[in-house]
Amino acid sequence: MIRIGRIGHLTLETPDVGRKLDHFTRVVGLSVTDRSGDAVWLACPNGGPALLLRQGAAARPARLSLRLAPSADPADVLRELRGHGLSAERRSDTGPDLPDAVTFSDPNGLEVDLHPEERSPSPRAAGGVVPEKLGHVAFFVPDPQATTRFYCEVLGFRVSDWIGDFFAFLRCNPDHHSLNFFRRPDAELGLHHMAFELRDWNHVKEACDTLGRHRVPLTWGPGRHGAGHNIYTYHDDPDGQSVELFTELDRMSDEASGCFDPRPWHLDNPQRPMVWEPGVDATNSWGIPKPPRPA
Repeated sequence: MIRIGRIGHLTLETPDVGRKLDHFTRVVGLSVTDRSGDAVWLACPNGGPALLLRQGAAARPARLSLRLAPSADPADVLRELRGHGLSAERRSDTGPDLPDAVTFSDPNGLEVDLHPEERSPSPRAAGGVVPEKLGHVAFFVPDPQATTRFYCEVLGFRVSDWIGDFFAFLRCNPDHHSLNFFRRPDAELGLHHMAFELRDWNHVKEACDTLGRHRVPLTWGPGRHGAGHNIYTYHDDPDGQSVELFTELDRMSDEASGCFDPRPWHLDNPQRPMVWEPGVDATNSWGIPKPPRPA
């Protein structure tokens, strides 16, 4: 089975690259590492490439990069993907310092690049929040059950939690989730949110102050999710796409145990993957439900 080591970067198309770039550099605190035409690469200091912004007619997620486990051989990965009936191919033009990739489309039409693991420190931004890494990406999909089966059976992800039958949390390493799939049956693939990991609770406080200085309002939080138990805040970028800043995400250091590492705020001991009843306990154990989005 193909094994994924971690999430790589997310490619976002936007009608206004400059406006989005300003937000993710000055406010979020990502560093520009490369420019090519109307495309700009942004990175976190410890997590490497995080976002690729490129010009597009509308704001949408265009590609997802996943990093293969260190032992993975791209030639074997290509054969296995084709064995699943996928039109996969090898490419060497997916980005700077990414000389080799295996690419294919998932069942929702999302272009996925699988890159060998190569991680090197990126320059640290001079200002902004400066997150540690891109932690996870959540997508709207028509059928989260089918999408979850695909990522588990083909790419080796494991299910950490569900909220009801409409919101899946998938892990590929000790982190509770690297991918989410949220049901939106009446629409095409879309971005639910992108999430950047912060160091600790103090970093969350500093992030809120940074957002406030830039007059970027929170849309939800601070709070603590039930599924994953991470402390979070959410705000919107200039395209109206939701950005989560989080810390204290659950981890499963011992995969064989089937339990997440114990934490004082867990209500279950041990904390195992589960199906959460939809409601405030699943979304915010501090008790404030998610506000409705403006129409």
